[in-house]
Amino acid sequence: MTDSKAAQAGRNAPQSQPERTPVPPFDLVIFGASGDLALRKLYPAVAHRDNEGVLPPESRVIAMVHQASHRETLPGRIATRLEQEGLDHATIERFMARITILQADAHDPGSFAALAELLHLSRRIPAIYLSTAPDLFVPICRNLAAKGLLAGEARVILEKPIGRDLASAKAINDAVAEVIPESRTYRIDHYLGKETVQNLLVLRFANTLFERSWSSRDIDHVQITVAETVGLEARAGYYDKVGALRDMVQNHVLQLLCLFASEPPNQLEADAVRDEKLRVLRALRPITGGDVLRQTVRGQYIAGSIDGQAVPGYADELGQASETETFVALRCEVDTWRWAGVPFYLRTGKRLGARSSEIVVVFKPVPHSIFSNVVPEALEPNRLVLRLQPNDGLQLHMTMKVPGSGRLKLVPRTLDLRYDTAFGFRTPDAYERLLTDVIRGDQTLFMRRDEVEAAWTWVDPILAGWHDQGARPHRYTAGSWGPSQAIGLIERDGRSWVDPEGE
Repeated sequence: MTDSKAAQAGRNAPQSQPERTPVPPFDLVIFGASGDLALRKLYPAVAHRDNEGVLPPESRVIAMVHQASHRETLPGRIATRLEQEGLDHATIERFMARITILQADAHDPGSFAALAELLHLSRRIPAIYLSTAPDLFVPICRNLAAKGLLAGEARVILEKPIGRDLASAKAINDAVAEVIPESRTYRIDHYLGKETVQNLLVLRFANTLFERSWSSRDIDHVQITVAETVGLEARAGYYDKVGALRDMVQNHVLQLLCLFASEPPNQLEADAVRDEKLRVLRALRPITGGDVLRQTVRGQYIAGSIDGQAVPGYADELGQASETETFVALRCEVDTWRWAGVPFYLRTGKRLGARSSEIVVVFKPVPHSIFSNVVPEALEPNRLVLRLQPNDGLQLHMTMKVPGSGRLKLVPRTLDLRYDTAFGFRTPDAYERLLTDVIRGDQTLFMRRDEVEAAWTWVDPILAGWHDQGARPHRYTAGSWGPSQAIGLIERDGRSWVDPEGE
């Protein structure tokens, strides 16, 4: 969607449902305040909450920048971004009055003095968001602790990914744990803040119809797709060192799988939910050795077109040749009684055919058809599609009879529930929900350190297998659905990908 269309949509969208639980006064401190994530997501999230009257009047945003020049240019960049969000001039002006910009060097303890002075005079809850590279988490936390800024009710928010492998993740977690307890550490994964992800718990555990079918007894296989149409944007330096497996699968995609495949928690409480997710991660069958090449596919996009516009290939955008994957597909299994024999097909990538994230549940076909005169295509298996973005909602694909007398004719039809039309108010962005959860002290939708480390334990052997066996990325044309090898991955099992519709 273009910025102008996004702005119009923002003006026309209904307001969110009023918050029932008040948000206490807070100071949101953003390190990496001039970065891509802060501009695209964090400032708009807080500004929308402000526009809807959720934020207490005395709450502030403290933007921590590394370069002195950013203190001059950042206000204009923030205001421009909020205009693109469709917020009016008065709202933007009111929000900009909340912002204080300070300069600090993560490796220089003395540069934290101004922040310490500002926060020590405040009685608000400090929520410190580290929107930086993972290698800055530890020095920032140690300098904050040295100034006494992690005491009391202070919270630290760590942006994904936590490290680049199990060893580095443990090192970060250990160092952060030395200065702030786990109960005030929030490892954020914005996919867990999406309405459809949260509704997955309700769909399963508040509806007997689905939970009784949620197992290998009725489900043939599950597909999880997280597709982007964008390329490198402003993240070239970061992304080329990371790749799709670390950037998306280790956190977003595995978290979706965990919520989908988990057992019912005893109660809707943070550790009860996270305990069940951890069990899924530990039940994931390892992909090692020769299985890495059989059960995974790496890809990298070349020049093509998106929405009718020509786009360059990854190497052209980067400015040099690279073996970093921009696409990955995997076939994995969860070794539990509930899911024995049910394959989970995961894929994510950049410059794909549509911007869309969804979980597709493909049920087993009817064991015996009594409709002998009906073409087989009309009796395709039921599918449940949980759409995370865009057009958040649920779709149930069923077989129906065409009305009328005469010869029986069956056709596939879809029951489509979309949140914007079903509820009549704007769905808050994931970051809006998660940032207010931090202030309220609710960790349900945040990753615990043992979850992060269990995910890396599963991902590391895949990375090692790619390295040891020289698995170079297969090329795919921008605007397609990935390399042909990804199609072969699922078709070897007699199944096919269900490509999302996009926007």
